[in-house]
Amino acid sequence: MSDKVRLHLRLTPETYQLIGEYSKKDNCTTSNEFVERAVEFYVGYLSAEDCLHFLPPSLATAVRGTVHDSENRICRLLFKLAVEMNMMMNVLASEVDVSAEALERLRGRCIQEVKKTGGAVTFADAMKYQKGE
Repeated sequence: MSDKVRLHLRLTPETYQLIGEYSKKDNCTTSNEFVERAVEFYVGYLSAEDCLHFLPPSLATAVRGTVHDSENRICRLLFKLAVEMNMMMNVLASEVDVSAEALERLRGRCIQEVKKTGGAVTFADAMKYQKGE
């Protein structure tokens, strides 16, 4: 107790009641212990240098695991999609004769369309464009 600093606080009765209620839920033996933990938590929250100061380690581990699993799933799906696109382009290229200039113009147009639509391009839209509609 000698290494602690005494601090006089003025609290509303409601705040004092909350300390009493929640210190029991947090398994604190004294109100002082609860207030000290609450201040440490709040300082960690404000500084936000390391979220692990105010997030339980089990929650942080669960979030990391979920993100890692999602990354792996997305990578596998993107690889499969790239393989299918490559196959489709090779089949199409073997049957269609397109000049290099026309291909570059089409690439530029497609880039603009993907940017404009946020990637929501449909086959029907491509058909309309190719038919001049």
